[in-house]
Amino acid sequence: MLYRRIHLSAQVISLPCPEELAKHGIQSLSDHPNPEISSFPRKGFSEITKEITGRALHGLCLKGLVPFGVFYSNTLVNLYSKFGRLKHARYVFDEMSDRNEASWNTMMSGYVRVGAYAESIRFFREMCDSGVKSSGFLIASLITACDKSGSMFKEGLQVHGFVVKVGFLDDVFVGTSFLHFYGTYGRVFDAQKLFEEMPERNVVTWTSLIVGYSDNRELGKVVDIYRRMRHENICCNDNTMAVVIKSCGMLGDKCLGIQVIGHVIKFGLETNVSVANSLIAMFGSCGNVEGAYYVFDHMDERDMISWNSIISANAYNEFCVGALRCFYWMRRVHKEVNSITLSTLLAVCSSANNLKWGRGIHGLVTKMGLESNVCVGNTLLNMYSEAGRSKDAELVFCEMPERDLISWNSMIAGYVQNEESENALKLFAEILRTKKTMSYVTITSGLAACSNPEFIAEGKILHALAVLSGLESNLVVGNALVTMYGKSGLTAEARKILRIMPKRDEVTWNALVGCLAENEEPNEAVEAFTAMRREGIPENYITIVNVLGAFLTSDGLQKQGRPLHAHIVLAGFESDKYVQTSLVTMYSKCGDLKSSSFMFDGLSTKHSITWNAIIAANAQHGFGEEALKLILKMRNAGMCLDQFSLSLALSVCADLAILEEGQQLHGLLVKLGFESDHYVTNAAMDMYGKCGEMNDVLKILPPTLNRSRLSWNTLISSFARHGCFQKAKEAFHEMPKWEKPDHVTFVSLLSACSHGGLVDEGLAYYSLMTTQFGISPGIEHCVSIIDLLGRSGRLAEAEAFIEQMPVPPNDLVWRSLLSSCKIHHNLELARKAAEHLLKLDPSDDSAYVLYSNVCATTGRWEDVESVRNIMGSKNVRKQPACSWVKLKSEISKFGMGEKSHPQIVQIYRKLDELKKMIIEAGYVADTSYALHDTDEEQKEHNLWNHSERIALAFALINTADGSPLKIFKNLRVCGDCHSVYKFVSGIVGRKIILRDPYRFHHFSDGKCSCSDYW
Repeated sequence: MLYRRIHLSAQVISLPCPEELAKHGIQSLSDHPNPEISSFPRKGFSEITKEITGRALHGLCLKGLVPFGVFYSNTLVNLYSKFGRLKHARYVFDEMSDRNEASWNTMMSGYVRVGAYAESIRFFREMCDSGVKSSGFLIASLITACDKSGSMFKEGLQVHGFVVKVGFLDDVFVGTSFLHFYGTYGRVFDAQKLFEEMPERNVVTWTSLIVGYSDNRELGKVVDIYRRMRHENICCNDNTMAVVIKSCGMLGDKCLGIQVIGHVIKFGLETNVSVANSLIAMFGSCGNVEGAYYVFDHMDERDMISWNSIISANAYNEFCVGALRCFYWMRRVHKEVNSITLSTLLAVCSSANNLKWGRGIHGLVTKMGLESNVCVGNTLLNMYSEAGRSKDAELVFCEMPERDLISWNSMIAGYVQNEESENALKLFAEILRTKKTMSYVTITSGLAACSNPEFIAEGKILHALAVLSGLESNLVVGNALVTMYGKSGLTAEARKILRIMPKRDEVTWNALVGCLAENEEPNEAVEAFTAMRREGIPENYITIVNVLGAFLTSDGLQKQGRPLHAHIVLAGFESDKYVQTSLVTMYSKCGDLKSSSFMFDGLSTKHSITWNAIIAANAQHGFGEEALKLILKMRNAGMCLDQFSLSLALSVCADLAILEEGQQLHGLLVKLGFESDHYVTNAAMDMYGKCGEMNDVLKILPPTLNRSRLSWNTLISSFARHGCFQKAKEAFHEMPKWEKPDHVTFVSLLSACSHGGLVDEGLAYYSLMTTQFGISPGIEHCVSIIDLLGRSGRLAEAEAFIEQMPVPPNDLVWRSLLSSCKIHHNLELARKAAEHLLKLDPSDDSAYVLYSNVCATTGRWEDVESVRNIMGSKNVRKQPACSWVKLKSEISKFGMGEKSHPQIVQIYRKLDELKKMIIEAGYVADTSYALHDTDEEQKEHNLWNHSERIALAFALINTADGSPLKIFKNLRVCGDCHSVYKFVSGIVGRKIILRDPYRFHHFSDGKCSCSDYW
C-alpha cells in the first residue's frame, strides 16, 4: 500500500505490493480492480484522471518495478501537463533517454494547454536547434499558441513563413490552424486567401473559416461560405450548424434561420445539445423569446450552455426580469452557475433602472470567488460604464488581478461612452507604453475617442498606427476611420477613406451618411445614399434614420424629405419605430409641426423614443406647455419615462422658468433611480439655474470626483447667468484639475466676462482657449467677444474683430453688434449691422426693431417712422414684450399696457403708489427708453405701461410681505425699469429676481447683482 498526503488530507491509493510486482511484473497491474490502473500496461498514463494515482504509478516506474519506455514517458508528460504541472512534465521530458516524434508533440501540447505560449515558441526553437524534424501536429499546436495568446501575431507570421519553407502548408491540420489564427487577429481576408490555396479541406477547415468570419462580425460571409459548403456537398457537423445558426440570429434574418432549421432536421442534428443551444440564441437574437423558450422546454438534455443561452435570450431583448427568473430556476434545477451566467446577467443590468440588480450580482460574484475571473471583470466594467458609473468601472479595472486585452478595450470604450475622451486616450497610450499587442478593437475604441474636432490630431496618429499594424484594411477599423473624420467635420477625408477601403458594408455607408447629416450637408448625404444603393448594398433602418436627419429646412423637406418618406413606405420601413421617430423629428425640424403631430397621432403603437420625439418637437417650436402635457399623457399611457424624457421635461421647465413643475420632476427622477445619470442631473441643475434657484444648483452639483464636464459647464453657465462672475472664473480655474474645458466651457466663461464688463480678462480667456487648450474658436465664442467689446463701448475693435473672424459672421454676430450700437448710440455702425442682418434674413424683426431703437435714442424720429413703415409694408411684426409671474399653479401674463387682467384696477393703483414712493426716494425717469416721438410726460407715462412694471405691481399685491419675488420677461429688461426695480427693492424691503432671456437680475436693498452693467 502506498500513501500520500495532499493538502493536509491523507489519500490512499491501493497498488500491488513491491514483492508482487517483482514476481509478476506489469501483469499484476492488469488485474487491478481500478480500471485506470488496470489499463496502464496498454495505455500508460492516458486513462489516469487523478493526479495522485499518476504520481503513485510514476513512483513505481522510478523504482524500476514497472517498465518505463518512450510510450509511458510520453503519456506521463501529457498527464502532468493536464494537471498544470508543466515543470514536472518538462523534467520527465528532459530525463527521457530516447524521444520520438510523439514526445516533442506532447511537450508542445503541454505548453499550449497550460497557456505558456511564449515558452512554446522557445521550445520550438530548441527543437529546431536540436535538428529534430517538425510534424504537422506540432506545427498546428504552435500556431494554436500564437492564436490563443492574442498577442503573438508577428510570431504567427514567422511560423507561417517556416511552414511555407518546409512544405507543411498542404497539411490540412496546419492549414486549418492558420485559418483560426488569422480569424482571431481579424485578418479574415488573409484567412480566405489561405483557404482558397489549400489543396485539401475537411469540414473542420470550412468551419474554421466560418468561425473566423463570425468572430469578426462579417455575418454575410458566414452565410455565403455555408451556402458554398452546401453547393459542394460538404456534410456539416454540429459545430458548423451552431455557428451558422448563431450568425442567422445576429443578422436578425428570421427567414434564413428557418431555412437553416430545415437543414438541421435534414442532417439529424435536432437533438444535438449544441445545435439546440444555438437555436435558443438565434431565436433570442431575432426577438422571438417565445421560440427560444419552446426549444429550451423541449430539450431532452440541458447543459450549462442551455441555461446560459435562455438567460442570454432574455438579456438580449432587455427582459431583465425574465433573465433573473431563469437564473433563479437555474440555481434550483441545474444547481451550478458559471462565470458566463453571471456575465450575461451583469450585461442586462447595465441601465440606471437595473443597476441595483447588477450590484447584487456583483456581490454574488465576490461571494463565489469569481472576482478574479477576467471575463466577469470585463462584464462588470461594461455594466458600470454603460450605467454612466465610470468611477465604479475604474475601481473594478484597477482591482482586477489579471487583465486581458478585452479589459483594456472595455475600459477605453467605457471612457468613450461617458465622453471622457482624454482618459480613453491616456489608457490607449498606456497600452502602447507597456507594448501590449493591440487588436482591431483597441484601434477602433481609440478612434472613437477621437471622434470630435478637439482630438483630431490624436485621431490622425491612431490612423497611422492602424496602417503600421496592418489593420487599415480591417473593415471595422475602416468604418471607425470614416466615423472619426466625419464627426470631426472632415467629411472630405471620410469620403476618401471610404473610397480606398478594400471592402465596404452597410455600416461603412451608414457612418458616412450619418456624418454628412450631422455636418448639415443634406445634398451630399442623399448622394451617398444613392451611391450605396448603386453599389448593391441594401439600406437598413439606420441608413434611413441617418438620411432623414440631414433635412433641416422647408425647401429640403419638399425636395428630398417627402420623396424619401414615399421611398420608406415602398421599402417597408414605415413600421420601424426608429424610422417613425425620425420622420416625426424631420417634419418638426423642417418647420412642419402639423405633419409631425399627424405622423405621431397616426401611429398604432407609440414607443418611448417616439414620445420623446414629439415632446422635443413641441419644445423646439416653443410649445413648452404642450410638451409637458405630452409628458403627462406618456405616463398615463403606461410608458416608462427614461433619461431622455426626463431631460426634455426638465429643459422645458427651465425654458418656461416653472420651478414647481421642475421640482416635481426632480422628485420623480430620484424615485425612478435616475439621480446617478449625469445627463438628467445636469438637466435638473440647468432647470434650477434658469428658475433662479442657484442654491439648489449647488445642492445637487456632483462632487468634484464624479463631476462630468457637462456638470462643470452647467455650473459656470449658472454662475454667469446669475451675475456671479468671480465664482464663474473660480470654477473655470478649478475645472482643469478634473476635466479638460471644451468649447462650451469657454462660451459660458466669455459670456460671464461680457455681462460682468471684464473686457481684458475675456480677451485673455479667448486667447487662452486656442493657445493652451487647443480649441478652435467657433461662432459662439466670436459672438461673445463682439458682445464683450460692444457693451464696453469699444465698437471699432468689435467691427475690426468681425473682419478678422476665423469663421464667417452670421445673424448672431450682427445682432450683437447692433445691440451694442443701441447702448452707445452709434447710428452709422448700427446701419451697417442692420444691412448685414437683413441680407441674411429680410424678415428678421430684430434688425428693424434694434435699428429703429438706435434711431429713437439718437432723436432720428423720421428714420424711426421710415423703418416702421418698411416693417408694415413687408408684413414684419415685432415680437411683443411680455412679463409673467407664477404664483402656486397659476401663471399670470402681462403685455405692454395690459388692460384685460381681472386685477387690473388694483395693479394700476399699486403702480401709482410705487411711483410716488420712488419719486420721493429720488427716482427720475430716463425717457430715452421711451421710443416714441411724444412729449416728456407721455414718454414717462409710456414707461409705466411696460410689462415688467405691471408684473411687479401684481406680484407685490398677491404675495406676503417680506417674501422674495420672481418675475420673468421674454425680452431684455428696459433700463428705466431696471432703476424702478432697484428703488422698489430698497423701499419695500423685498428681494426681487427678474429674469430676461440673457440673465438674472437679483435686486436687494436698492442694488442689483449686475452692478448696472448688463
